[in-house]
Amino acid sequence: MSLRALRIVLPGGSGQVGQVLARYFQEHGHHVTVLTRGPYTAPWQTVHWDGLNPGPWTEYLEGADVCINLAGRSVNCRYDAANRQEIHDSRIITTKLLGDVIADLAEPPRVWLNASTATIYRHALDRDMDETTGELGGNESISKRRRAPETWNFSVGVAKDWEAAFFAAETPQTRKVALRSAIVFSPVPGSAFGVLSNLVRLGLGGTQGNGRQFVSWIHEDDFARAVGFLIAREDLDGPINIAAPNPLPNREFMSALRDAWDVPNGFPAPSLAVEAAAFLMRTESELVLKSRRVVPGRLLDAGFEFGFPDWPEAADDLVNQWRHRHD
Repeated sequence: MSLRALRIVLPGGSGQVGQVLARYFQEHGHHVTVLTRGPYTAPWQTVHWDGLNPGPWTEYLEGADVCINLAGRSVNCRYDAANRQEIHDSRIITTKLLGDVIADLAEPPRVWLNASTATIYRHALDRDMDETTGELGGNESISKRRRAPETWNFSVGVAKDWEAAFFAAETPQTRKVALRSAIVFSPVPGSAFGVLSNLVRLGLGGTQGNGRQFVSWIHEDDFARAVGFLIAREDLDGPINIAAPNPLPNREFMSALRDAWDVPNGFPAPSLAVEAAAFLMRTESELVLKSRRVVPGRLLDAGFEFGFPDWPEAADDLVNQWRHRHD
């Protein structure tokens, strides 16, 4: 599929990742429409939807080239019963809704990329997880060799249900790709990069937990380029890992981030301290302590070239951008 003058619709595209993609495609000459629950000012078109029911927004998918669904409540919260339900439903209900709508269109999008997550793989310290040999999570709590808290099974279950709803949609005219994305790092306040950078600059950016857990990550530029690559490659479908090819242990990850900020030291945060901080910040320690050792096997096999394959160089670039924009 050509990447010239495409009509691209992003349901749920008002968040950090959605804005990364909307900006990238807008700057490359494509027409971008973001479906959003709340209005906001943007240089691209925004259209209201509720994520629950068909409405006038469906007209923007008719004849569109690409649908990129990013809808889903942020996982940066405490996993109480209400938040768990909202995290689950905001992903599965919207995905099923889009499947029903796309199936009924006279001229549906030629490709539908649906957000997923690298968290679908098991807590992995021992080896890389690619799409072919990677093991999905959910049973670590009963394995002595790969032990992880039973509470982490919730995130894996949501990811599995999300992809199941996506691939169950009957859209024979539309190619489907599940974006098993690692954390997308952008130099913007409130993002994962912003939060970790604040810790580093306050002298609190030491090793988190035992530091052996792997961090899977991707620079925002490579994330946007990878999505564009997948749109263009009509031979690629199914689950695809969107992550830099070189995940690294938390200890090395935080060290490189400190180096990028010219901060020589940082207080470490043992697991109990991470748990306490997560409670106070109304988030979950799993986001820091789970080992995500995900690699982009299918992207690499297809010839995609990363601009930032290694974290130290990516961290340097993100810090330089942050200083240029905010300091």
